[in-house]
Amino acid sequence: MEEAVLAQHKSVEQIAGILSDAIAEDRRLLLTRLAPAQVAALPAHISARLDYCRDSYTAILGPCPVQSGPRQVALVSAGTSDHRPLSETRRVLAYSGVAAETIADVGVAGLWRLLQRESELREMSVILVFAGMDAALPSVVAGLVPSLVIAVPTSVGYGVAEGGRVALDSALASCAPGVLVVNIDNGYGAACAALRFLNAATAAR
Repeated sequence: MEEAVLAQHKSVEQIAGILSDAIAEDRRLLLTRLAPAQVAALPAHISARLDYCRDSYTAILGPCPVQSGPRQVALVSAGTSDHRPLSETRRVLAYSGVAAETIADVGVAGLWRLLQRESELREMSVILVFAGMDAALPSVVAGLVPSLVIAVPTSVGYGVAEGGRVALDSALASCAPGVLVVNIDNGYGAACAALRFLNAATAAR
């Protein structure tokens, strides 16, 4: 489990210094919550070395491991509004050499779309479910599959659901036993939980 750099509250000078040290030491580095304005303000010789993703606000310095073998992880989202934390999770997994299957727009308002992918989901070792509003989707998925389900409540919503607290409470109160819940929009933490599980499963073999 490599440490990541949380860039959200760092100055451009601090980020540039961290990246300069990593470049000098020939180290890989993962940065999360790195805004486009921060990247644009970095010295050109540093930003040119980064693989930056605007969808996830992540940047990777250095190569990612080759992703091979059958996919064991699925990223399931209720809707396209949940794309940013899902993208963050996908990038963190890729940084660790884990490929993930993305199944998007299968929220409970269109439940038939989820059921069409049920057999595929049952083959996965870990399923990360991203949902805002009432966040019913993690419970539904956990009722269909035997694998580890990680709920990622998102800040998508309005009225009482605004900000994601209702989604978080709903995921924590899930009637499906054994659902793991991370904090609101915490795609990075969800990816790390999945990696810990996969590492433990590999060590047990």
